[in-house]
Amino acid sequence: MTIITVNAPRGRLGLEQRRELAETLTDAVLVPEVGQPAPAARVGFQVHFVERERDMMAIGGRLLSDADQGLDVMVIDIAVMDAAWQPDVRGQVIERVLAALAAAFGLEKPSPTWWVNFRVIDEGSWGSSGGVLSVLPLLDSGAFTEERVKAVRAALGV
Repeated sequence: MTIITVNAPRGRLGLEQRRELAETLTDAVLVPEVGQPAPAARVGFQVHFVERERDMMAIGGRLLSDADQGLDVMVIDIAVMDAAWQPDVRGQVIERVLAALAAAFGLEKPSPTWWVNFRVIDEGSWGSSGGVLSVLPLLDSGAFTEERVKAVRAALGV
């Protein structure tokens, strides 16, 4: 289970960009998480787009509405189930997310004012369908590569 939340100023993301990002941001996390682009795993990923008025966001101590109109502020929050999220895998996800954003906006490189938060939700702290979820039953679903299954089991000590 993964939730990606894109926080941006109102009007920054058009419909086509949201359509593109719904797919590319999912892929940016899914592939490193399970080790392959597994179609069956996609249902466990949600992307939420949150737009905020420019007077509800600030950078450098100034509201965007009072600052240079050229400021391009976004915060992307990624919440994932506890698994094998070593620093290199987290880094890969963050780089892939920033690259997907740059591509969606037709930019050569990501803006330095786009920030990504990567959060791991502890085992036993994620719920749905009337109960607590775990990544462990998902390991036998066929979505994860054998390499990722071994890495997750090792990371969780099982």
